[in-house]
Amino acid sequence: MSSIDKGVVPLVEARGLSRRYGTTLALDNVTMTVAAGRSVALVGRNGAGKSTMVRLLTGLDRPDSGTVFFAGEPAPDISARSAWRSRVACVYQKSTIIPDLSVGENLFLNDEPGAGMGTINWRETRRRTRDELARWALDVEADEPAGALTVGQKQLLEIARALRQGSRFIILDEPTARLESREISQLFEHVTRLKKEGVTFLFISHHLQEIYEICEEVVVMRDGRLIVDAPVSELGHDALVAAMVGEEGAALEPGKAGAAASRASRADDGAPPIVLDVEGLSVDGVVDGASMQIRAGERVGLAGLGGSGKTEFAEAIVGELVPSAGRISVSGRVLRPGRVDVARDTGVGYVPEDRHANGFCANLSVEENMALPVLHRISRMGFISRARRRQLAMSLIERLQIKVSGPTQNTSELSGGNQQKTVMGRALASDPDVLVLGYPTAGVDIASKQALFAVIEAAESAVLLVSDEIDELAICDRVLVMFGGRIVREFTGEWEEREMVAAIEGLGQ
Repeated sequence: MSSIDKGVVPLVEARGLSRRYGTTLALDNVTMTVAAGRSVALVGRNGAGKSTMVRLLTGLDRPDSGTVFFAGEPAPDISARSAWRSRVACVYQKSTIIPDLSVGENLFLNDEPGAGMGTINWRETRRRTRDELARWALDVEADEPAGALTVGQKQLLEIARALRQGSRFIILDEPTARLESREISQLFEHVTRLKKEGVTFLFISHHLQEIYEICEEVVVMRDGRLIVDAPVSELGHDALVAAMVGEEGAALEPGKAGAAASRASRADDGAPPIVLDVEGLSVDGVVDGASMQIRAGERVGLAGLGGSGKTEFAEAIVGELVPSAGRISVSGRVLRPGRVDVARDTGVGYVPEDRHANGFCANLSVEENMALPVLHRISRMGFISRARRRQLAMSLIERLQIKVSGPTQNTSELSGGNQQKTVMGRALASDPDVLVLGYPTAGVDIASKQALFAVIEAAESAVLLVSDEIDELAICDRVLVMFGGRIVREFTGEWEEREMVAAIEGLGQ
């Protein structure tokens, strides 16, 4: 990149990379260099070429033309996986940690002490694991099942494993999309420490403010081409967004003005009926007697740190958790606790926080995923009407502006933003009275985020939006803040970001 001194060999260099998939030119003659000990942001809308770039930089695909270099040497053949692992690693949104193995087994996977002699030295494995956990300030046990770790702990474990294998170039793919603010701070502290040790990071994020906080350089891609390659300090926020979206740069980010106008419009129409009524809801050890009401067409944000109870509160509403006390009613009908099917059939639509694990079936098509909640409506005598299913899918694809080759395309083939739109379509398929949304725009590009915001703002349902992302909360009519299992603050009308953050962090509680 431009900041590399003349004569200094970059740690990573992509020289003239191009890659075509069928008729789609996914990467078009891209050249970039990364110096050791730097953090470089790679940004762009979905379909810009970021995923293809990562696949080439990690050796998962061969470029049609061009070469990848590590420390001045050509990259190994893609069949030499151990050689690639010693040079580069990617920490994806979907964790590669094996949940049924212990923390130590994951950390030393395929490289356990003593394995070369035919017998694994488990005592040494545990000792080395404890040393690594102490270095990373991870308060977990070496023998603990890795599946019990938080998302943030799994990320740090993956980075530690990559460094153990020799990699000095770490790609972080939307690393903060599912982290709470304290976990984000912890991650950034480790990134800063490792950069001082010469480790290099490629930081892929749709949270543009984080780029200015943690990165020195930024690379912007659009339509498979490199558009901008510059120091972060020389590229303002407006210029960065303009580079990402090109000529489509108008009205990209939702603001409080839109929410305020929506409030005023609804106020003129009088008070709509209460649709979601939650009274004294408790979930053992997590939620303590929380109550709320949401009216038709009203958008209510539910914010809080990890462990605040906000996620469990929402999961109790949709039937994924059984509350220990309280009552939930939708349009006057009391829900049977702990029954997802009852909640769905009573009028609750749900977009879960983790779309990969809970949002869609990867081996099903877009139309099959969208129809899952309403199979009883599009079936007759036990047989699914394909015509009705197709009609449903096409209407939702058009409504949500999903970029898809057709309704039969496999959902796993879509970009992250279009997968999230598919999950939203699945939630909307039943015309729910209540929409419960968990971080609905996490890990999607600006254009997809704008499209999802538009759908949420236009919804006639009562909307409960679970998030601590300021831009998501800004489209809400009210925001409730949870802390220690209780709803401790309510924001209405205009509010200041610093006030919201202070409430979420529990300041003054």
